Amino acid sequence: MTSNLTITEIKTFVPAKDFELSKRFYDDLGFQQKSEGGGIAYFAHGRHAFLLQDHYEPKFAENLALHILVEDVQAWSRHVAERCIAERYGVRVTALTEQPWGITDFSVTDPCGVCWTIGQNTAGFTPVGRLEPV
Repeated sequence: MTSNLTITEIKTFVPAKDFELSKRFYDDLGFQQKSEGGGIAYFAHGRHAFLLQDHYEPKFAENLALHILVEDVQAWSRHVAERCIAERYGVRVTALTEQPWGITDFSVTDPCGVCWTIGQNTAGFTPVGRLEPV
């Protein structure tokens, strides 16, 4: 007998100190809220998603780091600047940086301190151990 161990989705729970503020932040960042109930808001961008939870644990929030690999990191950086994310939400946004491991990226912290690093594979860098795009 063979068990079906197929994974259909993997998501993380992202904490929110101020649930309403965090929902606005993620909407401005470019995610769409698909549903909400029981203190959980389901956010997605295309087929990628996470669960925003109306729960805040400072040590967890300040140590949670998520990485988004995108096709055009410059477009994302412009979007964040044009939406005035840093000013509007009082969060940190770093400059675009070409990393020695073959990613060009920048980081955005959310209103409770979760760090999102948004990056793109650096052109000409030979990746080792990366998954092929689906």
